[in-house]
Amino acid sequence: MTRSTPVSLLTALGQPEVYPFYAVEMLFDSAPVRFWTGYGERTIGVDTYLGTGNLLNISGLEEVNDLSSKRITLQLSGVPASLISLALQEPYKNRPAKVYFGTTDTTTPIEVFSGRMDVMDVEDGGDTSTITLTVESKLVRLEKASNWRYTEGSHQSRHSGDTFFSFVADLQDRDIVWGREKA
Repeated sequence: MTRSTPVSLLTALGQPEVYPFYAVEMLFDSAPVRFWTGYGERTIGVDTYLGTGNLLNISGLEEVNDLSSKRITLQLSGVPASLISLALQEPYKNRPAKVYFGTTDTTTPIEVFSGRMDVMDVEDGGDTSTITLTVESKLVRLEKASNWRYTEGSHQSRHSGDTFFSFVADLQDRDIVWGREKA
């Protein structure tokens, strides 16, 4: 992904002591959920992120030069059992998710991954549980087959009243003169 890195972030990364963090934003229907890998609350832009410390694990982040589809795994451990029911009831499939990288010395992190939530696994451990969420890049949609067919019925289900495909059968065996006079 081509991106410009803010000068403030480049300056902070060049310091003798660097305090990096990741921030995750997941846009659910009911409300967005925002975490960061530090402690306490952190305001990024106008949004507030809840600190998870070392309870949030992000794996699979890698920078590539091609247009290959990638996926990351977000794992949040130490989740109270009372919140598991909320995680199970909330629709999450195909909802947007983003991962940002920054340092505590700057206020402008950069987006390092953007995609759609795919699979959520919940491991119940009694008092606390672990939630694992797979997020796929938007390019995964290019690898999936479309369920739409080039037929009158399929077209009518998407565009009611459009009669485009009703003329296809008549055109199938027709001799069409194009660019020359009719013989």
